[in-house]
Amino acid sequence: MSLTVNTWQLCIVFDDQHNLIYLKGSVEQISRRCRQQLMSDGSVVTLDHDKLDEQVTQWASQGLRVLAFALQWVDHHEQTLQRFNQHEGEANLIFLGLQAMIDPPRAEAIEAIKTCQKAGVQVKMITGDHALTAKAIASQIGIASDTHSDFGAVLTGQQLSALDDEQLMRACREVSVFARVAPEQKLQLVNALQSHQLVVAMTGDGVNDAPALKQADIGIAMGISGTEVAKEASDMVLTDDNFSSIEAAVEEGRNVFDNLIKFITWILPTNLGQGLVIMVAIVFGLTLPILPVQALWLNMTTAVFLGLMLAFEPKEEGIMQRQPRELKQPILSREIVGRIISVSSLLLLGAFGLFQWSVAQGASLEESRSIAVTLFVVVQSFFLLNCRRLNGSIFTMSWQTNPWIVVGIASMICAQLAFLYLPFMNVLFQSAPISASYWVVMVAYGIAVMILIELEKMLWRRMKR
Repeated sequence: MSLTVNTWQLCIVFDDQHNLIYLKGSVEQISRRCRQQLMSDGSVVTLDHDKLDEQVTQWASQGLRVLAFALQWVDHHEQTLQRFNQHEGEANLIFLGLQAMIDPPRAEAIEAIKTCQKAGVQVKMITGDHALTAKAIASQIGIASDTHSDFGAVLTGQQLSALDDEQLMRACREVSVFARVAPEQKLQLVNALQSHQLVVAMTGDGVNDAPALKQADIGIAMGISGTEVAKEASDMVLTDDNFSSIEAAVEEGRNVFDNLIKFITWILPTNLGQGLVIMVAIVFGLTLPILPVQALWLNMTTAVFLGLMLAFEPKEEGIMQRQPRELKQPILSREIVGRIISVSSLLLLGAFGLFQWSVAQGASLEESRSIAVTLFVVVQSFFLLNCRRLNGSIFTMSWQTNPWIVVGIASMICAQLAFLYLPFMNVLFQSAPISASYWVVMVAYGIAVMILIELEKMLWRRMKR
């Protein structure tokens, strides 16, 4: 039978054949309860604590995890743990020896940690291992505490318990390696980091990790080595127990968020521009340049053929070199809001102006409205290219990175040609064919809008520098 005594942090095993209790645990917890040592020849000698500490320090400094083993004789009729209390255990434990083992860090994990640090993601180690072991492993994988910190490179659970709330708040930011940490202290560290308005992701595999996994903004359990309790308390489970998977998830999440913002940046000017065209006509008592059914056609087709293509945009260069967004930062920045307003205004001026000009040229009302609708399609197609990169220039991008953009624009043009030149579509949407000269004007206007947006992005880049 085995169980864990939380007070001692030991594992106790009964062996009825030899009337012994075997114990294993941390060196600190075992050695301080031993006065004698069992030798290989069966003799019992006084335990040399100084020599033991020297050996543990040597191994731990090499990144080895060290466990201590001991035993205690019990009476043959002993059936319970009632007599196995702290005082008697300290008097009767006999030291057996040490076990040193190593779980070398994966090369991909080291690279993932470097990538996360470049992305502004702080990586901290919280472990129950010896402080020297934790420091050695942290040095191998590139985790280092603030060199100007008053708390040192490694903070142990015993040192944490001596800190007040204010010191704990500082320590959780300045120190990156925590050793010999108790389960409740993991929870304290998560709470302290969250009090700094930070998004905290916590990894763990044991039952003792469950409270911290539950409290963290993103609890991540190990799928292979993790316990069921840890998995239930977590928000996500790593099927390969590899830290590089977390880095990949962060990278993919940033790309999804980028593409979501790109779609919002593209779709809002369309809807706002249509609304402004109709509203201006109503307010000033003018003829509607776009009928409601034609606005419905625009919303139905452009969102599918154009906007949806932004979901297939690949990750931008340097996506993992950006600093994380502030917790309360709005989704749409001032730059994006300004772009939405400017494109909406350009759509209003272009559609309304071209509608009035075509009417003045003697075109029918159906033809003039068809021109206004087509202008929206043309400008949205060129603006779609702008939205492929929110900050960088589109002229540095290759068409091959997202061929779906070409497919989407081509499909939209085919649909619009059907809207203009198929008789049953003319009847259904009150549209009419338009001459090639209008196409030239609309394409020129779309190119002008695209260039203006690129100039605006260039100005924003210079302002940020």
